[in-house]
Amino acid sequence: MDEIIEKIRAIEEEQNRRREQDNLAKYNTGEKIHAKQIAFHKCGKRNRWVFGGNRSGKTECGAAETVWLATGTHPYRKNRPNVFGWVVSLSMQVQRDVAQKKILHYLRPDRIVDIVMQSGRKDSPEYGVVDQIVVKNALGGTSVIGFKSCDQGREKFQGSSLDFVWFDEEPPREIYEECRMRLLDREGELFGTMTPLKGLTFLYEDIYLNRKQDPEVWYEFMEWADNPFLSGKEISHLESTMDETTLQARKYGRFSTREGLVYPEFEESVHVIPPFPVPPAWQDTICIDPGLKNPLSAHWYCTDFDGNVYVVAEHYCAETGIDEHAEAIHAISDRLGWKRDSRGRLSALIDSAADQRTLAAQRSVSELFYERDILANTNVCKDVFSGIAQVKSYLNRKNGLPDLYIFSCCTNMIREFKGYFWGNGERPVKRDDHAMDELRYYLMSKPFPAKAVGKSDVRRDKERRIRRQKRR
Repeated sequence: MDEIIEKIRAIEEEQNRRREQDNLAKYNTGEKIHAKQIAFHKCGKRNRWVFGGNRSGKTECGAAETVWLATGTHPYRKNRPNVFGWVVSLSMQVQRDVAQKKILHYLRPDRIVDIVMQSGRKDSPEYGVVDQIVVKNALGGTSVIGFKSCDQGREKFQGSSLDFVWFDEEPPREIYEECRMRLLDREGELFGTMTPLKGLTFLYEDIYLNRKQDPEVWYEFMEWADNPFLSGKEISHLESTMDETTLQARKYGRFSTREGLVYPEFEESVHVIPPFPVPPAWQDTICIDPGLKNPLSAHWYCTDFDGNVYVVAEHYCAETGIDEHAEAIHAISDRLGWKRDSRGRLSALIDSAADQRTLAAQRSVSELFYERDILANTNVCKDVFSGIAQVKSYLNRKNGLPDLYIFSCCTNMIREFKGYFWGNGERPVKRDDHAMDELRYYLMSKPFPAKAVGKSDVRRDKERRIRRQKRR
């Protein structure tokens, strides 16, 4: 009997020891995890990124994700028995001090089959540089976590077939592209955690703006406030030592330049909403910024009886003729049930440049649209400074709430909002601004609210938020 009791006690002690060493279980049970980290782990996309401020918890979730995938214990994804993945750092020293350290922290010792070192001893890997960790997979297989550094060069990233790649901080484009190729035949996934300190790089274009509109791209911002384990006193001290541009990157994880965004008031979580059936009474007009080689941008605008503006649809296309543009505008209008005059014609606002004729063209763009049953009114205000001020006022009224909402299907307008920066002077950079120009034309036309027929859900929600703010 005593022998049995001793065996039971030994088993319990071993279980307690494993629980004590299981930092990943502690992370997942809420001792260290926060809401945005959970959103990252639950996301099913294959190209996921966390843009986070320093100490926002971004590296923690990248390391935890890596260990879950390698051990076949991921709580939110389909697990595989034999997994091969890479952890990519900027340099070997950064690998040792950051990503490698976190992996060893979350990887339970009894799951480690072997460690292959580049330098140092494998009985104390935390003091050396790890090449690979061979891991016992819960599904009966064996997995490998390989470590790479960007300073090795692109050639060191060729040849392998991978199930996942974790980028700890932003890699050079050529290494990012090479790693994507390594994932191709296994339909692997890529995820990255980074503080955007390098300005508007290719990841700003490919992930944040998602110019290619890849449906597998997902990103999240993490800031200091998202991490409940940071001290408020420490946050206040750090804030006092940084200028605004540095603060945007290191506190909020946001891309920034010294020139700054034209519309920092724009927030996707606030201004972008899911499409819903818009009452016909809200329909106002279409607004067009013309282009032939450059994109033609057209959006459909509505206003409710409370003065809120809704951008409900878009046509955005380059290197296309007037016939194709007109056909698309009519097709979208038909789908929306958009209002027409007694002759079936649409009304639109358009850049006054559309009235110009050239030696090569006998008719102006506005005349060409007129011939295709789109009545293009060129009487728009093009003053950039006052137009920007008008847009800002709609993004954030004095009551702290917006009067401008954009349907999530208007992807190009949303992208332009995020990439619209001031130049060296008092004007924005003249690049990818077609929807921004057209939005100014519309809002400067001072749209009138629709006639009230009862309170909308948006209005009731705004009234609740205003009352809540007053009570504070």
